[in-house]
Amino acid sequence: APSLFASMRHVSVLARAVARCSARLHAGASARVCSSDAAGEVRTRFAPSPTGEMHLGGLRTALFNYLFARRHGGKFLLRVEDTDRTRFVPGAVENILGALEWAGFSPDEGAGVGGPHAPYYQSERTSTYRHHVEKLLEDGNAYRCFCTPERLQSVREQMLRAGKRVMYDGHCASLTIDEARQLEQAGKPHTIRLRVPHDGVTTVHDMVRGFVHFANEIIDHQVLLKSDGLPTYHLASVVDDHLMRISHVIRGEEWLPSTPKHLLLYSFFGWEAPHFAHLPLLTNPGGSKLSKRQGDISVDFYKAEGYLPEAVVNFVSLLGWTPPQSSAFGGHSDVLFLRELEKVFTIDHVHKASAVVSREKLDSLGSMHIRAPCLPIFLQTNGGGA
Repeated sequence: APSLFASMRHVSVLARAVARCSARLHAGASARVCSSDAAGEVRTRFAPSPTGEMHLGGLRTALFNYLFARRHGGKFLLRVEDTDRTRFVPGAVENILGALEWAGFSPDEGAGVGGPHAPYYQSERTSTYRHHVEKLLEDGNAYRCFCTPERLQSVREQMLRAGKRVMYDGHCASLTIDEARQLEQAGKPHTIRLRVPHDGVTTVHDMVRGFVHFANEIIDHQVLLKSDGLPTYHLASVVDDHLMRISHVIRGEEWLPSTPKHLLLYSFFGWEAPHFAHLPLLTNPGGSKLSKRQGDISVDFYKAEGYLPEAVVNFVSLLGWTPPQSSAFGGHSDVLFLRELEKVFTIDHVHKASAVVSREKLDSLGSMHIRAPCLPIFLQTNGGGA
């Protein structure tokens, strides 16, 4: 039997009515509240890698960054992290921009828009990263690593056999400046690694999870600059977030273990770190982690199935976040339009626990959005609503 929502392709006029009704209800309503960043405006960013189609997890990260910026009267940026050229997929950037436009929200600044901190493609900023990594080398906070892939693989296997945490063993950290220079002049391929203190603890203050402590002895000596001269995510994201004045980094919890490395970099550069918030993982109903390799988690899949963008955005907003009860339209506490989300979204309502992606939940929300496209206007006319 055909999906109920395959028929949504025939209700495009109704879909547009949803947007028009919601926009009229909230026209002129201010989304500004007191910023939690007293030092300046709130600036968030969505920084995807162009490795394929936009998926639900990426859409949620973009949406939460957008909503947080709107809630605090700030700016939402789009930055493309395309330094891993082996995984680059032609057309992926256009797919990301198209997905955001379809969902009904777009960046204020960044790729496809422009702005004062251009370029917004990391592949066009390599000289900036090299400049900053040289500063780390000069200060002794990074070092050149000449270990071959074969040696690194051997070390990895030894650690696995010994039941130890797999991480770099620091073999090249003890090289003197002269020894490293001689190897470099001899043409030996090398990377540049972060020099992590042996002792102490690095503490992450996460807006979702509170204080998370990491012993420095278990923080890996991360590669910052690869042998091809391109930066890794860890160096590029920290440098760009600082230069682009990002105040809040909102991203998936898979990046939480990397955050102490990023905090060390902020400290080494003498920069103030942004606020961090790590969003819960998305899982299948059975509890397994949602994978980008699953075709039915791409935004394009839901577009092709005929789901209304308003319903998909509403659904994604509830993946790891609970709205205030007073925000409900018509008694349905989960039915929210984008303009309503802009007014009520807060990080303190984000969960720590994983969020289940339920097709049944999406279908239910889709039905409600179809049946009541003008509910906001009705409630306003009759003295109800949020």
